[in-house]
Amino acid sequence: MSVIVVGGGLAGLSAAHTLLERGANVVLLDKQGFMGGNSTKATSGINGAGTQTQQEAGIPDSAKTFFDDTKKSARELARDDLIRVLTGRSGDAVNWLQDKFGLDLSKVARLGGHSQPRTHRGNAQFPGMVITYAQMERLEDLAVSDPNRVKILKKARVTKLLKEGDAVIGVEYTQGGKTQTLHGPVILATGGYAADFSEDSLLKKHRPEYYNLPTTNGDHCTGDGHKMAMLAGANGIDMEKVQVHPTGLVDPNEPEAKVKFLAAEALRGVGGLLLDKHGKRFVDELQHRDYVTGKIWENGQFPIRLVLNGRASKEIEWHCKHYVGRGLMKRFENGDALAKEFGLEPAVLKKTFEDYNQSVRTQKDPFGKKFFSGEWSYDDFFHVAIMTPVLHYTMGGLEIDDESRVLGAGGKPIPGLFASGEVAGGVHGANRLGGSSLLGCVVFGRVSGDSAAKYLLMSASEAITKAGGRLGQISGQVSGAAAPASTPAPAAPSSQAAGKAGTYSSDEVAKHKSKDDCWVIVDGQVLDVTSFLPDHPGGEKAILLYAGRDATEEFNMLHDPKVIPRYAPDSVIGTLKK
Repeated sequence: MSVIVVGGGLAGLSAAHTLLERGANVVLLDKQGFMGGNSTKATSGINGAGTQTQQEAGIPDSAKTFFDDTKKSARELARDDLIRVLTGRSGDAVNWLQDKFGLDLSKVARLGGHSQPRTHRGNAQFPGMVITYAQMERLEDLAVSDPNRVKILKKARVTKLLKEGDAVIGVEYTQGGKTQTLHGPVILATGGYAADFSEDSLLKKHRPEYYNLPTTNGDHCTGDGHKMAMLAGANGIDMEKVQVHPTGLVDPNEPEAKVKFLAAEALRGVGGLLLDKHGKRFVDELQHRDYVTGKIWENGQFPIRLVLNGRASKEIEWHCKHYVGRGLMKRFENGDALAKEFGLEPAVLKKTFEDYNQSVRTQKDPFGKKFFSGEWSYDDFFHVAIMTPVLHYTMGGLEIDDESRVLGAGGKPIPGLFASGEVAGGVHGANRLGGSSLLGCVVFGRVSGDSAAKYLLMSASEAITKAGGRLGQISGQVSGAAAPASTPAPAAPSSQAAGKAGTYSSDEVAKHKSKDDCWVIVDGQVLDVTSFLPDHPGGEKAILLYAGRDATEEFNMLHDPKVIPRYAPDSVIGTLKK
């Protein structure tokens, strides 16, 4: 029998790898055609206390300090048992990622609400993408090399949890127009509901005042796991606790777009300032997310801009370059150009900078800021982007215990059902700290994997005992329906793509720049990505921005060259004429 993991984001992937480490078999189902989920969009990093990176940097952090920071953020909804797991296993989670997957997490920053720098990332690329891709590629390789142990089903939408008495014994799912079943214990890692604009929207039910806000979430975040589990008897807790992130990037060309790209909290962590339309500060930029969001709304002087000086820009140069490339951020070479962008006299910004410098020098800030990153100069270069609050994360979800077991009537675990990641409620209380989303996925992904493997072993032992040791019978009783074949990761372009190969000029490619006919150029290859748009984890807009033109620089900033032959071989239709 295999453990069924529902969801191919970082929580599901971490659970799958842990199950394999414990000797269990895995079937992973993901309703998208390309795994990764929102985990690939995480831009600030992953928290960890007491890590090797911190020790080498001389940062005096500890699990206790991290626990205290998290409990303060969670406020009245703090669950000490879950926070203790999250923070106590945080250092081990970061070390696991570095040791098992060879990841670079050598840089550490302090985000809002943290008393120590503990948010880890590498020197390039978004950390969520790097971490998730490393696990995703490893699992897909295993699905090819050891298909008896690992099966991956993409575009497989789980619609129902199967029960026998009180226990969950499998799932019903649809794939390719067919309805099928799988049997085994289930780990739900289906994400949140901050893009649930469906008819039975959990967002509209629990926070109707947020329903019309823009979101950072992909359209797959519709609370599927919550709805299925609650129909099966699971408890939902804190469902009204929906986090509105203060810094969603406003695209000047599409200011009303429903889906926004998130401005990494690390931008404020390295010293970025939030200024209103008058060029004035109005908040401690490193306060908790809900506090900063509240101050933005209270201040009401839009547009709100996030401004980075030269030092901050260099510290997080890759992010700035990426945002500029997407048209979401601008660079200004001096203070006068920045003042012109605001429509203000230079003296206004000079005073804002001098007031801030006074806070740096005295360590007394009118907005309560405690951690500074040096003084500002008007004679500097700057990166600037317009900000708006956006739906980001749902703290509410399925009630779990400290073993990731989903709880039902009377607070008792539902046998055979586990949850990890954003679908699990109570981990972050009333407000989540930046950098703890990826951490929650890894920590509780690993905890759920441990618990499900233990449950599977106990179930097999009980079945053997009841059957009086007739192992042949047990094989049939435990295995249930045979798992379907996996969807292996292709290693090279298909014959279909090869058959369409041709050469195209830049002018020819430029004719294909709509959502219904989208071509791009990457490293001299011409790709027809029209059919791939809905499957792209970064959303359609990330590709459409480069429709009809060369996307090589942006693509190579984010992806390894093997991404195209592995995930989109049929998109390659030829080469660019020289």
